[in-house]
Amino acid sequence: MQTLVLVGTGGALGALARFGLSAFVQRRAGTDFPLGTLVVNVLGCLVLGALMTLVVEKELFDVRVRQFVGVGLLGSFTTFSTFGVETVELAREGQVGAAVGNVALNVLVGVGAVLLGHALVRMVVE
Repeated sequence: MQTLVLVGTGGALGALARFGLSAFVQRRAGTDFPLGTLVVNVLGCLVLGALMTLVVEKELFDVRVRQFVGVGLLGSFTTFSTFGVETVELAREGQVGAAVGNVALNVLVGVGAVLLGHALVRMVVE
């Protein structure tokens, strides 16, 4: 039961954070390109990369932190499903270059952010 509460509470907070940050970035960007989703996904990857290093490699946090932050908060904060829908919409609207760019940026920058998160924690914690 405790796991369900941790994941559920984290999920609710992550969803609210995703909605707020994505909408804020998208309004500020003033473009049809889904920049808000990209920012959320990259930030989520960065934080999850750092968290997993702290939990798994450094063993600095209990598994409950992983459940609350990793599964709950960041699981609902990152928006990969939204990314998929937005990419398809760009392609359907004839913006194939933007659709391909969206895929490339989300995957490459997201994976890079995970690696950066790992590296930052290793530099600080060691």
